[in-house]
Amino acid sequence: MPPDSNPQTDIAFILAHCRTVAVVGLSPKPYRDSYRVAQYMQTHGWRIVPINPNASSILGETAYATLADAARHHPIDLVNVFRNSDDVPPVVTDSIAIGAKAIWMQMGINHDSAAGQARAAGLRVVQDKCLMVEHRRS
Repeated sequence: MPPDSNPQTDIAFILAHCRTVAVVGLSPKPYRDSYRVAQYMQTHGWRIVPINPNASSILGETAYATLADAARHHPIDLVNVFRNSDDVPPVVTDSIAIGAKAIWMQMGINHDSAAGQARAAGLRVVQDKCLMVEHRRS
């Protein structure tokens, strides 16, 4: 676990040190929250790596079926999760396996045991917060 791990220091670390974000559950539909958040981050200089097995590209970026597929082509700093809370544990397992620095669960997404697993593996963790909102605050 990072020695100074708490929600505010994890948010500050992510905003300062992560620039390539794999977005798990990124929708190609512009009216979806995942699309709007990813588009916002992209316009602020972040590299978006879409993870969606049902799309070939989103926001002008190649979409990958899995985090492992994406990690073969891009170093992933942050994994941003737009999936149901019950879907988080395998995403955390994959995030650890690919060497991500952090995992971010969007608004309404929490999984304390998976978050604990991620922290134990050295990842920064944010739950139930919007990356775009926190970026705007910084």
